[in-house]
Amino acid sequence: DKKDLTRAIIYGSDANAIAVANALKSEIPGRFKLIGFIDKNNQNTTKRILDLPILNLNRKVPVLMRFVKAEALIIADKSLNKEDRSTIVDECLEFNLKVYTIPLVTDWDDQKEISKNIKSFEIHDLLERKPIVLDTKSISNQLHEKTVLITGAAGSIGSEIVRQVLEFNPKKIIMLDQAETPLHSLSLEILSKDKDVAIRNVIADIRNYDSLEKVFNTFQPQVVYHAAAYKHVPLMEENPSQAIFTNVMGTKNLADLSKKFNVEHFVMISTDKAVNPSSVMGASKRIAEMYVQSLHFMNANRSSKQTKFITTRFGNVLGSNGSVVPLFTKQIQEGGPITITHPEIIRYFMTIPEACQLVLEAGAMGNGGEIFIFDMGKPVKIIDLAKKMIRLAGFTPDKDIKIKIVGLRPGEKLYEELLNNSAKNLPTHHEKIMIAEEICKEFNKLTDEVEDLIILSHLKTNDKIVSKMKKIVPEFKSMNSVFQELDT
Repeated sequence: DKKDLTRAIIYGSDANAIAVANALKSEIPGRFKLIGFIDKNNQNTTKRILDLPILNLNRKVPVLMRFVKAEALIIADKSLNKEDRSTIVDECLEFNLKVYTIPLVTDWDDQKEISKNIKSFEIHDLLERKPIVLDTKSISNQLHEKTVLITGAAGSIGSEIVRQVLEFNPKKIIMLDQAETPLHSLSLEILSKDKDVAIRNVIADIRNYDSLEKVFNTFQPQVVYHAAAYKHVPLMEENPSQAIFTNVMGTKNLADLSKKFNVEHFVMISTDKAVNPSSVMGASKRIAEMYVQSLHFMNANRSSKQTKFITTRFGNVLGSNGSVVPLFTKQIQEGGPITITHPEIIRYFMTIPEACQLVLEAGAMGNGGEIFIFDMGKPVKIIDLAKKMIRLAGFTPDKDIKIKIVGLRPGEKLYEELLNNSAKNLPTHHEKIMIAEEICKEFNKLTDEVEDLIILSHLKTNDKIVSKMKKIVPEFKSMNSVFQELDT
């Protein structure tokens, strides 16, 4: 029925835009009734394309759309820069108009492919940045024909590292995780890719030194990506000893074994929450970073064959387990409300593939001992993110879907920092990767402190454990937490 078609305008007037219009006209079942084109340079407004008018862009896009009673905009102009595209999308969403985009189309003559690719904007599209350019040659040199161990392999970051490492044709990938079902699902996915790479699934807990030693002994890994961690801030405030066992002791076990078995590169995945930590989780990751870095420098002079220990730090990853985007999506599907901890809270975001590409790049460029930080782009206000997601779903914020402010959770900050106060950052050859210069503690002194902390975590109260963490990391100041009184 013609009445049910969405009245749409195509933004663009070049060959691509015409290909899109043709594809939509021949679509069965049809979705759109096309009512015109927009040429942003207003050059051809006297002409018609496919017998449809080229509209004069003499006012804002949404105003023009309302004037011709259009409900949707299909952006088919490849020459639009990111800022302009963002502005147009934001303006349309403000007026509850739908926006569609055409991601990469490889064959502009294939109408089915074009129409299949026309999809509504998702929040990822609004946060998209320039694609990351990698030095694939150095990564390939590092991974080709090697045995690679990935811990936390079934997690959101670990599993993407597995997928990306797979593309560099290693000899063998050992996927290690303690979560049985997610590891099983990942192993089915990886096997279906039918690559000529040996895959081994290892169920093990990184807290258990002996079972890890068996893994190192059996497989002799040459590269280790360490992504296993406890990461949920409020949960670790309640369970400090568990943060120590997994994030500190687990990292120490892996780093010590990597050294013992002459691993070439050890790459630890850290977080911006380790910088001036305000939570037990962040402080536990900072202690792990300190251990890895001081272990590197302790034997840096011994021989050139020694393990390179490298740390990478980045902010929140879009769509990872427990991140806000899947949470908001679920809350919108349930009719609201969307819950936000604070109206001013901001976060840096990156997509999972972007973050993992940079991990591989940093791991290949590092000489060891560095803490690499990633340029996370511009920070995003979480409340704006929520409003955009509500509008993208076709609803009006605070009318159809309420936004409820619920207060900061224990250990949570308003702003994440990627750099320590005392640290300066140095550029690298990759514009998105910098090196944080942290003051590195002497290894033997730090090891004693870390071992004490592990013993305390087996025996003592939460207060005792957290006090010890604050001694090791003096800049650890608790926020919204029962541990604040330890700072006075």
